Amino acid sequence: MSTTTTTIAASEEVTSPIAIPLATLPSTTSHRFRPAPSPSPSRSQPQASPPNPKTPLAKLLSASLSFLIAGLNDGALGALLPYLLRSYTITTALVTALYAANLAGWLVAALTATHLTQRAGLGGLLAAGAGLQALAHAVRCCWPGGPPWGVYVVSFWAVSLGQGWQDTGGNGFVAQLGVGEGAEGEDRKGKKGKGGGVAHRWLGFIHAMYMAGCLVAPFGAASIAAAGKVSRWWLFYTIPLGFGVVNLVFVLVAFRDSISLWGGKKGKQQPAGGEDTQEKRASGLIKAALSQRAVWLLGLFFFFYLGSVMTAGGWVVEYLVEVRNGDIAQMGYVPAGFSGGSLLGRILLPEPTHRFGEKRMVFLYCVLCVGLQLLFWLVPNIIAASVAISLFGFFSGPLFATAISVGAALFPADINATAISFVFVFSQIGGSLFPIVTGVLGAHVGVSVMQPILVGLLVATTISWLLVPQPKGKTK
Repeated sequence: MSTTTTTIAASEEVTSPIAIPLATLPSTTSHRFRPAPSPSPSRSQPQASPPNPKTPLAKLLSASLSFLIAGLNDGALGALLPYLLRSYTITTALVTALYAANLAGWLVAALTATHLTQRAGLGGLLAAGAGLQALAHAVRCCWPGGPPWGVYVVSFWAVSLGQGWQDTGGNGFVAQLGVGEGAEGEDRKGKKGKGGGVAHRWLGFIHAMYMAGCLVAPFGAASIAAAGKVSRWWLFYTIPLGFGVVNLVFVLVAFRDSISLWGGKKGKQQPAGGEDTQEKRASGLIKAALSQRAVWLLGLFFFFYLGSVMTAGGWVVEYLVEVRNGDIAQMGYVPAGFSGGSLLGRILLPEPTHRFGEKRMVFLYCVLCVGLQLLFWLVPNIIAASVAISLFGFFSGPLFATAISVGAALFPADINATAISFVFVFSQIGGSLFPIVTGVLGAHVGVSVMQPILVGLLVATTISWLLVPQPKGKTK
């Protein structure tokens, strides 16, 4: 799960140990390096700018927890969908309202996150997102007899808005952990090689936490929804509610140093005219981000990629029940195979992907996903489908974090978080639009239409990745 200001907050926090000593280097050189000029520069760099500044573990764990909660929310929908259709007596076409609300929430998040960060700081942005998600989950699970359909749809908008603020803030913060890596692939020690920078590892970790939530969610959702003669599926949301409260407290503690009151430091008033200046700066960052060609090309990749993932995760259970005649109580666990595979992929594949080249490896993963999806479609066997969907999850797992890492290298530092937030908007448009199309077509011709849509989306994902520019200093 940052917007413009997030980048500023993140980069100020992470890069300050480097930028400040470099600014003061000339004054220190006059008395520190004069006795031994030749060996001093190589030795002085680690002293002036620590090669490995202290890792902000509390903030990283807080960001990871927010991704875990997002996974719990998103991963449950596929398992709950058959119960929603029967509980509300609605068609698959009406279910698309959930995806539309999800898209609306992310769109509002992209348009407001930069301004909110300018006013409240990175910590304020993350705290607002955590609080909004906890409130939405409380409404879902505490409404007597389950929430009405309209309330349930609106809760998706609120959860998506909260996720949008936390996802963009968290991704922007973690992506800046690699700012010490130079354009030529040098690490902070000045050594060239493939191991410089740690952002790709931490991005892989926090996105693995998202998939951990997606892995656990179907088990909890299917078990709770199937319990009793009358399904009380809404009680599942007590789980993300509990984690959400912890998430809010964790954010307030870990990011307390970056929470500001209306654009000023804690307890300080904002100077006259400061609000207008912040608004202009936020608007300028948004315009600058949207003028970057790389934002649109990377956004196109995410548009198709998340469209395929959300379509598969949202409709695979209904497909197996209706087309493959699977048992509804058992098929609810199939998305866990996809999530488990994706979890392993996000843990095991980031390092080889980084070392052998993001461009090459992501292309290979996309080709493998197309083949596995064809296997799922053409082999009418539930076991084969379960294996194929799990492997599909494994090879598609590292795509999100890898593409974010590439984006962090492509975008200028001052607009990094704003650019990432709009890339997220493009991804959520795809993640909402294609499940809607699948639902509308499924209401007329059957949910089997999911398969050709998925194959087309994965092919488009592969082609769009080839259009993404190569970051400077990266090997092809």
